[in-house]
Amino acid sequence: MAIDNSPRPPLQVAQIRSWAAQLGFQQTGISGIDLQQDESRLQQWLAQQRHGEMHYMKRHGSRRSRPAELVAGTVSVISVRMDYLPRETRPPEELLNMPEQAYVSRYALGRDYHKVIRNRLQQLATRIEQRVGKFGYRVFTDSAPVLEKPLARNAGLGWIGKHTNLINKAAGSWFFLGEIYTDLPLPPDNATDEHCGSCTACLEVCPTRAIVAPFELDARRCISYLTIELHGPIPTEFRGAMGNRIYGCDDCQLVCPWNKFAQPTAENDFAPRHNLDDITLAELFAWSEQQWLERTAGSAIRRIGYERWLRNIAVALGNAPTRPQIVQALQARADDSSGLVREHVAWALAQHQAGTREA
Repeated sequence: MAIDNSPRPPLQVAQIRSWAAQLGFQQTGISGIDLQQDESRLQQWLAQQRHGEMHYMKRHGSRRSRPAELVAGTVSVISVRMDYLPRETRPPEELLNMPEQAYVSRYALGRDYHKVIRNRLQQLATRIEQRVGKFGYRVFTDSAPVLEKPLARNAGLGWIGKHTNLINKAAGSWFFLGEIYTDLPLPPDNATDEHCGSCTACLEVCPTRAIVAPFELDARRCISYLTIELHGPIPTEFRGAMGNRIYGCDDCQLVCPWNKFAQPTAENDFAPRHNLDDITLAELFAWSEQQWLERTAGSAIRRIGYERWLRNIAVALGNAPTRPQIVQALQARADDSSGLVREHVAWALAQHQAGTREA
């Protein structure tokens, strides 16, 4: 992105916020590009190997924490947030206590957020361009080496909580983030102060104790990492704690007191598809690969592939009560063509054969 020093028509941040609101974003903020302290924390986290198999976290070097290295000429970042908590679904707390049902993280029930937010950000950039003329920019949403939570914090969208997610005082944490890196010298907003106080609810509820200390997450223990990022076998020490969670985990958000202010999304794109908000594990385990491909089209779930999908469900079935339909579902895939799936099915069947699951 080349720096353009030619005169431009005046652009008010209030106008950017107004356009962003019209496009469905609940909040918009501006930050500079200084992330020195966050870079130090990132380097320490990587040195501790807490990123696990997420090698991309290390591969991009300082470009993740130095926006101008990722996109030359960047001097300002426009950060936005968009609510995603779907309306009229079975309460997630209830679903987590129904071990024969599947639990999918609320963010993945509908259309892939990458597509939705990237498209809206591009529309926002186009409106800015119509106002000021050609300018340098790139849009991002969890799709490049970007420290989106520190940038959003610096832009006044919230603070990074003890569970390492962004929390907004008036809206909780059920929202997506997106950014526009730009060469426009925009006035920055004030960073948000931290308001977790003495609360430790997220640390206490985490099934695998992945939040190893306030503001410190060991991804290698996190169910979201285990079900989405990890490619190989899920460590046996964490399988029982996964319960019926087959894609992601929301526990730390479910107990956060600030989420009493969260509002359901108005975006139809984030509404649940194919009954993923209330469907049995056995039914999902019976999906053929073709059915899975058809039913995850345009979904964030597609990224893990069919094999890991079956791996995750096998673990959840191993945690379910010992009932004929559960055991039969597992037995049907005992000779699956995938060694990864077979190993997890064998583990799950062993749980039932050992009589460790109450019927």
